[in-house]
Amino acid sequence: MIDYIPAKHIITKVKDSSWFGLDYNMNIYRGCCHDCIYCDSRSDCYQIKDFHQVRAKENALMMIRDELRRKVKKGVVGTGSMSDPYNPFEKELNLTRHALELLDAFGFGIGIATKSTLLLRDMDILDSIREHSPVLCKVTVTAIDDTLSKKLEPNAPESSKRLDMISNLSDKGIFTGILLMPVLPFLEDNQENISGIVKAAHEAGAKFIYAFFGMTLRDSQREWYFKELERIFPEEGLLAQYGKTYGNRYECHSLKAKSLWKGFTAECERYGILYNMKDIICAYKRRYENMQLSLFDL
Repeated sequence: MIDYIPAKHIITKVKDSSWFGLDYNMNIYRGCCHDCIYCDSRSDCYQIKDFHQVRAKENALMMIRDELRRKVKKGVVGTGSMSDPYNPFEKELNLTRHALELLDAFGFGIGIATKSTLLLRDMDILDSIREHSPVLCKVTVTAIDDTLSKKLEPNAPESSKRLDMISNLSDKGIFTGILLMPVLPFLEDNQENISGIVKAAHEAGAKFIYAFFGMTLRDSQREWYFKELERIFPEEGLLAQYGKTYGNRYECHSLKAKSLWKGFTAECERYGILYNMKDIICAYKRRYENMQLSLFDL
């Protein structure tokens, strides 16, 4: 049984559309049960108590319908920024699915960030939306090894299953790629892991990979992450390495970031995979900008 919480708004205008060209943000759920040990959404600034407990917003679909109806400007609505829109409750509740149907009906595009293969269930609606508006699917993959991914993201599907999903989406013509972030220092920041992900992305037909070689750490997020590191990797001495290298810094860039970036971009170029944000935005919106120009010519 899921708990419901009140909400004043669900679809909000973003302040900066440079992040994947999103115009609006939509979070139907609050909290996430993937239990990823590094999740930034546990930070105190977001004020999400008991983050592992998923809650749904009351009257979400009615609010979404009314908010879309009042929007003067069409655009791309992003979802998945704070909690995965495809948590286990979604399988029965269908709130994300019905929200996509509303976006389709009102002529909006969608940008989805997820780790869940439940996204495949809604491929029919994504296919309908892309007839008139941009569709972007961003699938997080940070460890090519399933054993490691299961330790870091215990309740999410293994990386191999996410890559299979990318292949399915790409085969259907959905513009899909990888969020290669965070790349955890001392655990994932090695060339073998990064090269493995790029090669697997190419084989799956991914259009892009957006990477950040490092992670963020602050307040309660740091406390949770360090506790989990100690529990999962007790003999690795990781806490001492983090303390010595980063202290209390918020942005913890990999010490290998420059060399990893050089190798990463070279392999992306080799396979024809986009990795610059502006290029990604341009690519997934190009068809629709051309469609708009054609309408003006009529």
